[in-house]
Amino acid sequence: MRIARYEASGRVSWGIVDSPDGLTGTVKEMASSPFVDRRTTSIVRGLSEVRLLAPCVPSKIFALAHNYGDHLQGKAPPSEPQVFLKVPSSVINPGETIVLPSGQGRVDEEAELVVVMGKRCKAVRRADALDYVLGYTCGNDVSARVWQKNDLNWWRAKSSDTFSPFGPFIVTNLDPRAALIKGRINGREVQRCSSADLIFDVPALIEWISRSVTLEPGDLIFTGTSGDPAELRAGDVVEVEIEGIGALSNTVAET
Repeated sequence: MRIARYEASGRVSWGIVDSPDGLTGTVKEMASSPFVDRRTTSIVRGLSEVRLLAPCVPSKIFALAHNYGDHLQGKAPPSEPQVFLKVPSSVINPGETIVLPSGQGRVDEEAELVVVMGKRCKAVRRADALDYVLGYTCGNDVSARVWQKNDLNWWRAKSSDTFSPFGPFIVTNLDPRAALIKGRINGREVQRCSSADLIFDVPALIEWISRSVTLEPGDLIFTGTSGDPAELRAGDVVEVEIEGIGALSNTVAET
């Protein structure tokens, strides 16, 4: 099932998308949020008639550092997940603009598989972790490298306004063990990996995070990026595509 959150006729709704490619097709309005139930109404709209929004409103966003071997730059793999926080105010919608802050130095895209939690969970076992997931979406963990290197922590390097685009859909039946993830800038592929190569897989991440912090419906886990992410410049169009979900696209501008 492919779920969208969208605005139409001045109202925000969730809906179930019927589309062969994530671009054309229809969306059938849900009676409530997908975290409550998945009943639908009789209202059906074309995807071209609605404005797609970030597909949920997270209370917390967790993200992973050093979770692909080819992103370690020769360092030893971590012995436990390296988790940091991104603030919810950094979220923007599909199609909106990533803004490069003045004086930021280099800013990179990071194409990632994102987990969307569906149920409240605390201290769950790895074997049960996926029972608490609603689905998966595309995410771009936009990263200001000079700030990331020189600041005491990554609060502005990873959480500046507009630095957390995700969407366009939540897919409930994706296999998180084998998702093909691509990053593109202006149509040129700059990243390609599979979630099969995660050092800590999705169940391990949920188990580890939920030991310390209760996860709520709509919370996100950005699972990490691979290889050498590419630099963003004003005027670019950056895309994150995951097979089976669709493509998240955002423009880039400077302040």
